[in-house]
Amino acid sequence: MIEKTYNVGIYCRLSNDDERDGESVSIENQKLLLQSYVRQRGWNEIAVYCDDGYSGTNFDRPGVKRLIEDAKAKKINLILVKDLSRFGRNYIEFGQYTDYLFPSLGCRFIALNNGIDTMSDNGSTDVMCFLNLFNEFYSRDTSKKVKAVKRACAESGKFMGTYPAYGYKRDPEDKHHLVIDEETAPTVRRIFSMRASGMGFRAIAVTLNEEGVLPPGALYYQRKGRSDPRNVNHKWAETTVKALIRSEVYIGNMVQGKTGTLSYKSRKLINKPEEEWIRVEGTHEPIISREIWDTVVSIDKKKVRKTPPTDGIRSIFTGLVYCADCGFKMRNHIERFTYKDGTPGRYSSFICGNYARSGKSACTIHSIYENVLEELVLTDIREKARFVEVDGVRLAEQISRMKEKESRSRVISYEQELKAAAARMTELERLMQNLYEDKCTGTIPQTVFQTLMRKYETERAEKAAAIPELEQKVRAQLENRQDANRWMEVIRRYTEITALDESILFELVDRIEVGEARKVNGQRICDVKVVYRYVGSVDDALSQERLEAYEKAI
Repeated sequence: MIEKTYNVGIYCRLSNDDERDGESVSIENQKLLLQSYVRQRGWNEIAVYCDDGYSGTNFDRPGVKRLIEDAKAKKINLILVKDLSRFGRNYIEFGQYTDYLFPSLGCRFIALNNGIDTMSDNGSTDVMCFLNLFNEFYSRDTSKKVKAVKRACAESGKFMGTYPAYGYKRDPEDKHHLVIDEETAPTVRRIFSMRASGMGFRAIAVTLNEEGVLPPGALYYQRKGRSDPRNVNHKWAETTVKALIRSEVYIGNMVQGKTGTLSYKSRKLINKPEEEWIRVEGTHEPIISREIWDTVVSIDKKKVRKTPPTDGIRSIFTGLVYCADCGFKMRNHIERFTYKDGTPGRYSSFICGNYARSGKSACTIHSIYENVLEELVLTDIREKARFVEVDGVRLAEQISRMKEKESRSRVISYEQELKAAAARMTELERLMQNLYEDKCTGTIPQTVFQTLMRKYETERAEKAAAIPELEQKVRAQLENRQDANRWMEVIRRYTEITALDESILFELVDRIEVGEARKVNGQRICDVKVVYRYVGSVDDALSQERLEAYEKAI
């Protein structure tokens, strides 16, 4: 009987996990082995289909897709693999190919090392389903082990990513540790500085692009000395800047495990809930100070997205103005009119959001025109800046005294809790020692000892965790002066300020509280309180005596 001559498609695969097994499973060795087998039988080698770095748990691979297309086009009528696991480890999908698709195409399938040949009558195909099932079990077990190792490394603070964050590089002595990249770190610091000054994400991206600063993707390929094969137009984008600014890696924290797969068979990434993230603090040297980070975080919290008016003009006070009586944010209200000459005009004001939503039963209107609000806030900033110049030291003392007074009762309570916790820790140590002695002397049974020891250990752990927190709360009062000094450094720059913009407001102001207007001697009076970042309401810290002294000085 003359043996049929076959047109052979050789398939080779190597996954990332397989690389640990050494040279025997390399792409090149698979190819050489299979090509030798084809030559020995006098068959025609049509093509070699390779998937390098692909898992066998699914068949969404470029090499497999090309192979199937050529089989359907009758270019090949025999598929040759080293073993079943090279073709795939999903036994259900594997069977769809070997039992249905390949036979319908008149295509023979051979797994050399397994002795599988779909054209053979030796019963080799009878065990193929069991081999496939074993391969899937192996794949599932390998996936679990790899994930467990990676998670353990991440929980210990090791960097497990593919590419370090922009501004960092791998430590030459430890690939799982990050060190500062002195070439790109200044750009990171500048981005955070621009955001801290109130610049938007898009504005930052535009600035960097105009200055020709290379974004992360372009820089990566430049350092590799080659172009991006995807032909992507690398530019700084709003999303790039936003992701960078919101990454805790820049304050020395490692946050990993944000994404995962649905199963070991799927390579599609899904976002995990925040409670499942792996977060370890202080794993590497920070690029950004905690103060800058806190500033940027507070800006993100205050900035709200709001549909701009139809004329495209957005108020610089949006998200900052609050009703002094009910605490609701105030809404920007636009009134339009037409002048006698036909030109359009507009009034911009703020009204209580609670009133706008629910009417008089909830609150009153608390209306204030934006130009009036701007003038009042501008005046307040100038006055406070000049006061700092005239008598900054005593103002810092007043602010610290005010903040200390506000928190004094709480501090006393914290100190009492701290004292009680320390005393209880000492008492628990004594109780546990006595308990152990009673157990050794046989005074109490083992079960009682274990029950009481667990109880004492649990309480001791709780007290040990509470003490540092209480100590931090007590120390917080010492930061009052630091906050005052920080505020004074910022506001000194605005002694001669003539106009407000969004960046100034976000740098200086935490919120603005507007009271209900009232009439005094026929004049409409509206109380406006500016609550500054770091220090709160400075007016509350100034006595009438100090205000009079300031007025005389200026």
